[in-house]
Amino acid sequence: MSVRRLADASVQPATFAFNEANAAAAEQWIAKYPKGREQSAIIPLLMIAQEQEGWVTKAAIETISDMLGMPRIRGLEVATFYTQYQLNPVGTRAHIQVCGTTPCMLRGSEALMDVCRSKIHHDQFHTNDKGTLSWEEVECLGACVNAPMVMIFKDTFEDLTPERLAEIIDLYDVGKGAEVKPGPQNGRHGSEPADGLKTLTSEKAILKSTRDKEAKAAAKAAKDAAAAPAAASAAVVSQVAPAAAPAPAAPAASGPVAPSKSSKPKTDAPETSPALATPSPVKVAPATEKAASVRAPRHSAANANQASPEVEAVSKPRSGPKNKAEPAAAFKAPETKQPVAKTEKPSLEDKNRPAGIERPATVDDLKLISGVGPKIEAILHSLGIYTFAQVAAWKKAEREWVDGYLNFRGRIERDDWVKQAKALAKGGVAEYIRVFGKKPV
Repeated sequence: MSVRRLADASVQPATFAFNEANAAAAEQWIAKYPKGREQSAIIPLLMIAQEQEGWVTKAAIETISDMLGMPRIRGLEVATFYTQYQLNPVGTRAHIQVCGTTPCMLRGSEALMDVCRSKIHHDQFHTNDKGTLSWEEVECLGACVNAPMVMIFKDTFEDLTPERLAEIIDLYDVGKGAEVKPGPQNGRHGSEPADGLKTLTSEKAILKSTRDKEAKAAAKAAKDAAAAPAAASAAVVSQVAPAAAPAPAAPAASGPVAPSKSSKPKTDAPETSPALATPSPVKVAPATEKAASVRAPRHSAANANQASPEVEAVSKPRSGPKNKAEPAAAFKAPETKQPVAKTEKPSLEDKNRPAGIERPATVDDLKLISGVGPKIEAILHSLGIYTFAQVAAWKKAEREWVDGYLNFRGRIERDDWVKQAKALAKGGVAEYIRVFGKKPV
């Protein structure tokens, strides 16, 4: 990746401010992120600044960083990392981005770049003599099927020829860029084939109901075609042969006939397993059918775990205890977790209790320490803890006493209250931001 640097100081404006409309848009973007995560809005805010000024200035980066409460170096890292941000002045009327990725290259993007070199400037990121136009080569812009293409501002111009691009550049140069219709420049509609549709010309075959009707009609036609010769042959035979004697009637059944099983599939499914309760093959009363049905034996976990005496020569379980201890890291759904037993608070007379002081005239805002809320602050005050310096001086035994008293189970160590308190005691919020890179929450 090429090194990206800010523009020379000689072209940098002294200040930056959003106009009224963009200031409102910036506030809307910031409001989309939860409290404490407003810094995530830096990417859209830098884009708004670029659309307003044409490029991202140093003053814009610093102003936006200050708006979001983040170190300016963080904002500089974002602006110099993403190539979508222009760090140098570009054409005031158009900055043309020519796609040079493989599909566009195979379709003639090099010729489009030659047009830019001849009409704007030989080198990328340089404006023409009037400062109205500039250009650059970029990676894929997402219109590969309509290659080659360029992007100007947020519009794409596709299916370009060098001659058509030259016309577009001339129109933008004289301030008539709004007259150019974006999209394919060869009359194509969207991304359909240039010489017209060859597939999906009708939605008839897409509908399942239509396909089903056509399949039924085809099957009926095939059946009728097969039956026609047979019917004609039977008619000829009936004309030349004497009438046959009627077939004797089948004897009437003397009793009820059991249902046939000839069409019953033979599978291993539970429905056909003889070990399970199945319907009787004869239509009988429900009570008789239930008595004749074969039921599976009732499951017994104890019997199933016993080894056969013929195998082991002694009756003993096949395996060890059923209830094995779960690993400590085994996942349990929250609703199945057992409540944690509450431990007794350490005594207030314990030697490891941090020493308290009388309430001073000025009390530190202990809520600035991550993990301390109004309720915890009130408990600390009841213990005589009023200042950051007191928390910063806690030893390990004192931290463990407070952790047990608050029933935090290691939270003080995880949140590193001591380090936070040291920073706040040394220089307040400014020192906290310098140490942790963010405001205390």
